Amino acid sequence: DYDPWTTDSSSNNDDSVISNNPTVDVLGNGEELDIALNTAQTGRTFQDRTHVFVILPRLSTMEDKTIYNLNVRGKRGNIVQTFPATEYDFIPDRLKVGTDDLVHIQWTGSNSHDNNNEGDAGEGTGGSDRHNLLQMDDLDKSYPLTLENTDFWSNVESLTDPDASGIDIAIGLATSGYYCAQSETDGCPSEYTISGSRRARGSVDGTLDNAPASYFGHVLKFNGPGTLYYMCSRNNNFSNRSQKGTLWVSNRAEEE
Repeated sequence: DYDPWTTDSSSNNDDSVISNNPTVDVLGNGEELDIALNTAQTGRTFQDRTHVFVILPRLSTMEDKTIYNLNVRGKRGNIVQTFPATEYDFIPDRLKVGTDDLVHIQWTGSNSHDNNNEGDAGEGTGGSDRHNLLQMDDLDKSYPLTLENTDFWSNVESLTDPDASGIDIAIGLATSGYYCAQSETDGCPSEYTISGSRRARGSVDGTLDNAPASYFGHVLKFNGPGTLYYMCSRNNNFSNRSQKGTLWVSNRAEEE
């Protein structure tokens, strides 16, 4: 066997490193046994599943805090098409934190998803990933609350965008960053606000097709306990696919 850590393309076609169907004189009498080995199938990458991600330094407001990452897993397609992976889902879809903890809500996606022609079940433009996060009244519901009826965001602030109000945070999460606020702030230019964007770029698409596939989101701080039941409006399919979750924020000092 060759050492995979020290062997690279410079050893191509070098039979001294590895060769097709090598023989071994196991008995030591010149009667060699064949080893079934095809060099076209060794040291080979069948699927490139490499990814690049960046870990940013903590802000001073995040020092000595536990940061939980609330993200999305899975890929486009139904349960058969995505096997052995999974359909879209929030991860973790049940998260309990304290008011001293922080939660970074974010996700990544693609505009060029290829399921090897094995099916592309989903909403919106084929081959595209989109996600959002909307508050619901309860986990057994499948309709989001309107912003004016939400109650979770009044006790939330963003450490990565301090100028964003709770409603601004909800707007960004609801539109995957197509809008970042109601009106212009230092962290949200006018063309990305609800009022300014409609003039500059038009409205957000109902299935988020014109929203970003990936969203940096917010690192959230909680100013009090609360419960957030949430869903993704694009991928939560009433008949066969659920993309929902629950975030519980408790005052752990009181619990102790």
